[in-house]
Amino acid sequence: MDRTTFAPRYREIEQAIRERIADLRPGDRLPSDSDLCAEFGVSRMTARNAMARLAEEGLVVRDPGRGSFVAEPPSHRRADSLMSFSREMRRQGRVPASRMLACVVRDVTTREAVELRMPTGDSVVSIKRIRLADRQPIAIEHVVLHGRTAAVVLGADLTTGSLHQTLLEAGFIPTKGQATIWAEAASDEDAALLDVKPGDPLLVERRVILDQFGRPLERTESRYAADRYALDVGFSVEDRGARARTRGETT
Repeated sequence: MDRTTFAPRYREIEQAIRERIADLRPGDRLPSDSDLCAEFGVSRMTARNAMARLAEEGLVVRDPGRGSFVAEPPSHRRADSLMSFSREMRRQGRVPASRMLACVVRDVTTREAVELRMPTGDSVVSIKRIRLADRQPIAIEHVVLHGRTAAVVLGADLTTGSLHQTLLEAGFIPTKGQATIWAEAASDEDAALLDVKPGDPLLVERRVILDQFGRPLERTESRYAADRYALDVGFSVEDRGARARTRGETT
């Protein structure tokens, strides 16, 4: 079997449901676990795992005894999950597009080689785009992809099309990753590209994403105009037991 095209079965189900959700409305019923078992020829555990992952991302609502339904689109993307920009904007009822600034094959830099676990001297695909929603600039996105994606990426329409979808269809499946988020003031170049003022606040997200085999696939830095983009964060409170004990001791 070709390792570059293999994907776990639950990932296949996830992707199929994602594509269906794009054409459905919030509240529409989705296939049951039994339906998915019959359609994809998988175990109930595999079907349940796929739907549970979609529920964790906020795409699906699971109602015990009733079934699975399309969730209301969130106002913002959750910080602990990654949805492609194109899909995220469509879920908000907006029209995504991109303005290409650069798309080249070049040698990997020292820092990129470390983060992508590549030998120095190897090649990467470097893509820089302005991401738009309803023709308004939302972010400057700089993506560095492992050189093994070059043939697929260089032949793709990355102006109106989705890079994420291009990778998926070619068998390069973004699976998990690590991101760092911080605030930064817009440089003169940022300001010109995003139509903001120099010094205006930006939300910057830098992430490294692994493929289905645990190999680094891409390194991306997105620089968002802070008044046009936000992230939702879920969290738990640390040291709840210690705080409860402290309150008991002081009352």
